[in-house]
Amino acid sequence: MREPGEILLVACYELGHQPLAVAWPAAFLERAGYRPATLDVSVEALDADAIRRARLIAIAVPMHTALRLGVAVAARVRALNPGCHLCFVGLYASLNAEYLFTRGADSVIGGETEGALVDLARGLESGADGPLPFVHRPGQPAEPCRSKLDFPVPSRSRLPVLARYAQLVTTSGQKPVGYVEASRGCLHLCRHCPIPPVYGGRFVAVPADVVLADVRQQVAAGAQHVTFGDPDFLNGPTHALRIARALHAEFPRVTFDFTAKIEHLLRHRDRLPELASLGCLFVVSAAESTSDVVLANLDKGHTRADITEALRAARDAGIDLRPTWVAFTPWTAMEDYADLLDFIEREDLVDHVDPVQYSLRLLVPPGSLLLRSEAMRPHLRELEPEALAYRWVHPDPRVDRLQEVVAAAIVQAAERDPDPAIVFDRVRTLADEANGSTRHALVAAILPAGRPRPAHLSEPWFC
Repeated sequence: MREPGEILLVACYELGHQPLAVAWPAAFLERAGYRPATLDVSVEALDADAIRRARLIAIAVPMHTALRLGVAVAARVRALNPGCHLCFVGLYASLNAEYLFTRGADSVIGGETEGALVDLARGLESGADGPLPFVHRPGQPAEPCRSKLDFPVPSRSRLPVLARYAQLVTTSGQKPVGYVEASRGCLHLCRHCPIPPVYGGRFVAVPADVVLADVRQQVAAGAQHVTFGDPDFLNGPTHALRIARALHAEFPRVTFDFTAKIEHLLRHRDRLPELASLGCLFVVSAAESTSDVVLANLDKGHTRADITEALRAARDAGIDLRPTWVAFTPWTAMEDYADLLDFIEREDLVDHVDPVQYSLRLLVPPGSLLLRSEAMRPHLRELEPEALAYRWVHPDPRVDRLQEVVAAAIVQAAERDPDPAIVFDRVRTLADEANGSTRHALVAAILPAGRPRPAHLSEPWFC
């Protein structure tokens, strides 16, 4: 098990970034004396020889897209190397454990996975076949690990170069982007989020020296901007500021972005000017909806008015706010969708919203807190295993039809890579037609095609 490549770590997709979900397990395994190989199928061809060589293959599934891709990878693994131990690790692994066992998995690990993965490697190496803490096998309870680990610096030397991943797009060109996490998990229990079922309202801070060492190695590899991939960078504001200050002190020309809840941007609005001075270009925040009914049913912890206030606070500080949306939910009426588009135009957000956000439909994975919601119950249907989520139906069929045509329009637009104002106009035309309302004036006629756009990442899948 300790020969090079006898353990293979596979990344499938990590928001367009160099995969930390592989870099960290690699570091834990290397510290324990193993020499794992890595493979990122989002940018690399599937390596059949590497799969055949491995005795333990761990597929990282930190998000739903990665999980769907990972299931396909698992089928290839089983065809090429039926005797290996196949493990799924990450946020979506424990949520979908029973389904993954039907698709060839021998074990799954959720939560703080790396220590349990090392234990699994040791168990396989020694031939022990007994139960291991936090390693879920068929017939055993799926308990995710929530304990703080002793973090090494992520191991990135065998991963594809940063140039193959998301870039920061600015008026002066594109820049390579590094990706780190200062914390994992989250304090909050938003009903639609996959994190609460796994972390139970807890978060784990990564030591500042580890985060900064990871930044350092990525800057050495060419990174000129850093994304903090924490579910919420401001879960621990003192910790976050300490890291941002140290990053700026060592690399004053390196900029950064982070994700934070609307309520945290308001609670810590007095810290935003300093974050801007330290190099923060933009913040991603899951605004989700402009409907207070939807926000209450998702238990987001903010209101429509709070979104407006957070926009003002960020702008006053000199930081762009890039909101993300769950545009279609069981409680989103036709007029709510039209109101969302009006809000985006009125608040001058057309260039700050990635067009895919206009089509996103509420996802209800196994284990979701929405399954306990009385408001969700009338709309919920059966679990669709292949979709890795529960089906739900909107009470107004027009809303479901609108979501379908908007999604198709977004796919077509992505292939042409047009101006976001043109995409916005196309989406609003579809909404006007579905509503039977008067056509709105075209935003693209107001926003010139050659206008400077705010800094953003080239990969639009923020959530």
